[in-house]
Amino acid sequence: MAHTPPRGRAPRPVVTRTPSPGPSTTIAAMIEFDAFAAVDMRVGRVVEVEPFPEARRPAWKLAIDFGPELGLRRSSAQITHYGREELIGRLVVGVVNLPPRQIGPVSSDVLVLGALDPQEGVILLAPDRAAALGSRIA
Repeated sequence: MAHTPPRGRAPRPVVTRTPSPGPSTTIAAMIEFDAFAAVDMRVGRVVEVEPFPEARRPAWKLAIDFGPELGLRRSSAQITHYGREELIGRLVVGVVNLPPRQIGPVSSDVLVLGALDPQEGVILLAPDRAAALGSRIA
């Protein structure tokens, strides 16, 4: 016997999806909450953007102001689909408690966070309203 939808409702269409290259469907290994809480994510404002021709993949060199407590931090970011003018003054979210990482001649001491998109590359994460520089992400 076929399922009949209640009166007044149209039957739901059957949607089939083929996996697309892009967002991973695999969830990373479970971690304890304390491990997550140890990641110090803060709001910062991009104040300088410079070309990074020495990078293996197209990238910008960024200077990000995380407010009076943390100050100015530097990063290399593969976000060249954002124009320089689009980045200057933009709020971003960054991990500020990772050890510095040498990327060619640049010492990167903050990891700028973004969502990975197969067409766009990295889509930057940012607060949807104004937030004080240095604000913790909870």
